[in-house]
Amino acid sequence: MTIQVRIPTPLRRLTDGADEVSIEAENVGALIDNLEAAHAGMKDRLCDDKGDIRRFVNVYVNDEDVRFLKGKSTILKEGDEVSIVPAIAGGAL
Repeated sequence: MTIQVRIPTPLRRLTDGADEVSIEAENVGALIDNLEAAHAGMKDRLCDDKGDIRRFVNVYVNDEDVRFLKGKSTILKEGDEVSIVPAIAGGAL
């Protein structure tokens, strides 16, 4: 099934500037693997050395944080929208 994935600005250089891409996947883990196959370098930005989603990267399926679902095992269905949202830090004391 085809899933629409919203790409944040910092990662758009990997998608030739596209802010949204269509990826075939049955769960979030497969989505990340297929994103990497279609857009080299994506998995390194999203996952740590163990293959877990980096703690400063938030992945949402239809506005639900996958950390509160089943993580990379979260099942996807036709029509789902996945958003990748990098955490923002900064500011002054």
